[in-house]
Amino acid sequence: MILNLVYWSMRNLLKFCYLFLVLLFVACGGGTKEKKPEGEAINSEVSTAAESTAKTQKILFFGNSLTAGMGLEPEMAFPGVIQGFLDSLHLNYTVINAGLSGETTASGENRVSWLLNQKIDIFILELGANDGLRGIPLEETRENLQAIIDAVIATNPETRIILAGMQIPPNMGPAYTTDFKRIFPELAKKNNTALIPFLLENVAGNPDLNQEDGIHPTEEGQKIVAKNVWKILEPLVK
Repeated sequence: MILNLVYWSMRNLLKFCYLFLVLLFVACGGGTKEKKPEGEAINSEVSTAAESTAKTQKILFFGNSLTAGMGLEPEMAFPGVIQGFLDSLHLNYTVINAGLSGETTASGENRVSWLLNQKIDIFILELGANDGLRGIPLEETRENLQAIIDAVIATNPETRIILAGMQIPPNMGPAYTTDFKRIFPELAKKNNTALIPFLLENVAGNPDLNQEDGIHPTEEGQKIVAKNVWKILEPLVK
């Protein structure tokens, strides 16, 4: 009888242990299954973010102190204002301000190649004013601008180019001033690029819209310059 009792007790104990192990296995297995969808969701979010970044198009502003926003915070320069326009319209573009104070067309030609290592969708060329103010021979300015355009096209023929027209005061004489102004529309026509007729339209010569040097726009002046650019740029980004 005692043996039967021991046998019955052992048998029930084994059944209990077996049931416990089964429940423990099911519980662990359930936990693993719950973690898998979570991992998949994280991977999906990372993939979506990467795709979004890859699809961002780039607009490069290549110019001198006017582009750089000399005397102002970088975001106040007209390229920064343009970024605000793009963001407000939820357009997937990133503006790159490659303005450099004192830049001439010659130094720009030397500098442009390393900026083209990245894919640029729209290239806005704003150079020449410093050439004019220094009296650099017009043919040299023309050739340098053409060389920059050629470099952009050679790197990526699909890059759309906008040429910013510039004018200078008549200090160098009427012939030089007039011929300088003609360089930009003539190059735009030759290369079939978009043209901003005069970057500083409604800003140049207005003391209320320029800093003390009379050359570089104030914050309000930069907003007007941005509108001059936006008139030409907007059709290309929509």
